Amino acid sequence: MKLIDIGFGNLVSNQRLVAVLAPESAPIKRMISDAKSRGMLVDASYGRKTQSVLVMDSGHVVLSAMEPAVVAAAKGV
Repeated sequence: MKLIDIGFGNLVSNQRLVAVLAPESAPIKRMISDAKSRGMLVDASYGRKTQSVLVMDSGHVVLSAMEPAVVAAAKGV
């Protein structure tokens, strides 16, 4: 199992990652809000500005302070 560094020593599984998105658009902000209300939001940004939103196959949404391109490069895309 390959793990991807999403910043501050946090890791996610490469196999479970579905998408890496930028958080600026209204639909993505709605997705974050919905995940928070369902208890499926993981904030791994440590209070920093959210740079990328990771969607997992389990329905979890993970916030990261790393740029989407950096996370995608770590994934091997």
